[in-house]
Amino acid sequence: MSWRVGVDIGGTFTDVALVDEASGRIGIAKVPTTPRDFGQGVVQGLTIALAEHGVAATDVSLLSHATTVVTNAILEGKGAKAMLVSTKGFRDILELRRSSRPSLYDLFQDPPGLLIPRYCRLEVEERLDAAGRIITPLVEDDIDAIIAFAKENEVEAIAVSLLFSFLNDVHEAIIGERLRAALPHIPVFLSSEVLPEIREFERASTTAVCAYVGPILESYLRRLEGATAEMGLPGLYVMGSSGGVFDVTEGLKMPAMAIESGPAAGVIAAALTGRQLDKPNLLSFDMGGTTAKASLIKDGVVETTSEYEVGSGGNASRWMNGTGHPIRVPVIDLAEVSAGGGSIAWIDPGGALKVGPQSAGAEPGPVCYDAGGTRPTVTDCNLALGYLDSNALLAGRLAIRADKAIAAIEEHLAAPLGIGVDAAASGVLAVVNASMAEALRIVSVERGHDAREFSLVAFGGAGPMHAAELATELGIREVIIPPIPGGFSALGLVATDLKRDYVKTHFIALHEADKSAVAAAFGDMETAARAMLTAANIPQEQWRLERSADLRYGRQAYELSVPARTGEITQGTLDELAQLFHEKHRQTYGHHNPDETIQMVNLRLSAIGRFESLALSYEATRGKDPRKGSRPVWFRQGSGQGGGQGGGRCDCAIYDCAPLGPGDAITGPAVLEAVDTTIVIPPGWRAQMNATGHILMEMDDE
Repeated sequence: MSWRVGVDIGGTFTDVALVDEASGRIGIAKVPTTPRDFGQGVVQGLTIALAEHGVAATDVSLLSHATTVVTNAILEGKGAKAMLVSTKGFRDILELRRSSRPSLYDLFQDPPGLLIPRYCRLEVEERLDAAGRIITPLVEDDIDAIIAFAKENEVEAIAVSLLFSFLNDVHEAIIGERLRAALPHIPVFLSSEVLPEIREFERASTTAVCAYVGPILESYLRRLEGATAEMGLPGLYVMGSSGGVFDVTEGLKMPAMAIESGPAAGVIAAALTGRQLDKPNLLSFDMGGTTAKASLIKDGVVETTSEYEVGSGGNASRWMNGTGHPIRVPVIDLAEVSAGGGSIAWIDPGGALKVGPQSAGAEPGPVCYDAGGTRPTVTDCNLALGYLDSNALLAGRLAIRADKAIAAIEEHLAAPLGIGVDAAASGVLAVVNASMAEALRIVSVERGHDAREFSLVAFGGAGPMHAAELATELGIREVIIPPIPGGFSALGLVATDLKRDYVKTHFIALHEADKSAVAAAFGDMETAARAMLTAANIPQEQWRLERSADLRYGRQAYELSVPARTGEITQGTLDELAQLFHEKHRQTYGHHNPDETIQMVNLRLSAIGRFESLALSYEATRGKDPRKGSRPVWFRQGSGQGGGQGGGRCDCAIYDCAPLGPGDAITGPAVLEAVDTTIVIPPGWRAQMNATGHILMEMDDE
């Protein structure tokens, strides 16, 4: 028997998912996240998961991990001491950035944060022109000064980003060779290796991010590799931001690929659900302990973007608003909001009820966990309204204190507002639901899609509690709750493929493009991709190389990426690129101009090593009555039909998910309790479990 295992670190819990490759049988284990040492929680979760499901370490064929180490290091400002080497005169590129500012006319706004302080940014004398020709030869004596500075200041990583090195890397290569020889224990990141792509600031920023987080990521992954090897587990893979895994060695060459590792895994799992249920159009909704994430899957395809900032106002964000650190790597197109089970509710000076962005996290966690938390969270409000069991969670392993949660809501929310506990708690849920509905609109309506034409896949520990209300808000008539929703992102880690993305700038008008030069650029990337797949021991018959191109109209500043056919580059290839670009521009922006000149900017290649596909199965615990009893639960008036703002409690049936089998149907109001989540079925909704363990919720037509 062979098993795949995925481990995802969340803000509150660390989830472990196991899948039997032969039968598709799945299992899950959840343990509290350990922020002081994330690896400790990973090892603990793996130990419990293998023991509970009777899996021997030698029977594990794949071990994949989603890590928050990179994002946390940037958000918390706890990265390595790094230095940046730039062309003379361009030392301040990280401060000068681009012309965009978060507030154009605010003269007193704080400048964006810097990962590398000015005194750690050194220059070398060299210069290339815009065609990559050498104007000023590299002064190699400047490299000696860099080496001396790094030793004297105990620098932990070095980023090198020279002007026009994406066209000609001769000077960066010399610097890299000298630094690596003189400083063998310090990682050196060259922009020509990390991101050989146009746009000076974004290239420098991405390279600086790699240097800032590289030593932190390497320390974490090497320690975790050692711990899992001692357990007898196979080599470790890491989930990348574009939705594929890579091995540790490959990841350390470009640590920025590990941004948004966990959320990407959840979207990949949602796409797997779509394939299994033959539902290609989905809205993915993941609500965990600290954030909620939304993404769109259209015709089975997960959208990615390379316009992404991390550290934007304390959050990772795809929006280039000038407050964070841009990274130009493919990232699954997500909208993320600070709305999780641990998000803290508070009242602003004007008396308005707010939720987040502060989170109770894993330590101390919500008040009801009785681990030192004092401020009410979304979880505490869900508990107070009756959605959660008032005694314990995680099948009884986590005892909770409903009395403390209610007291905290009374003290910090209800009393100051002059309202009751139910009114305060339901107000918190209304605020957080509005925020999450907006995230779903961003990835659907604002991308030109009608949300009503999609099914909502809800997962994460808290997602199934809020899913029906969000669907009602958006007019979505079907909600899909997958098996093990509380560990669904971990499931995505074992349902993906090995993937590495490559890019090369090729700037020219599309109608003037030299077909042989385009073919040569793709050929260079494909050579590197084949070497990577060979080193990863992926059989050649499981390789897939996908080409694409970044195109734009003349005088535009940003591009759209469209797929390019494989094989020989012909005039038909270029004509097809133009046609695809016009159509994507029309869909994205609502208009297109077939008479406008198209510019080719970048060529891209995704190298994919296919793992065997999985068909998930679910085994009900038959012989046990699923009905557990009832309790008073608060529901918004008109929950199922989208009307009414008031609400009240009603006697609500409580069910255990484990004994439910194919065909079992439940009509709301009802609450379904599982080891990893709680599913709320409001009045006006009905739910039925299918043969693969998915719970399909539908709104009544009446």
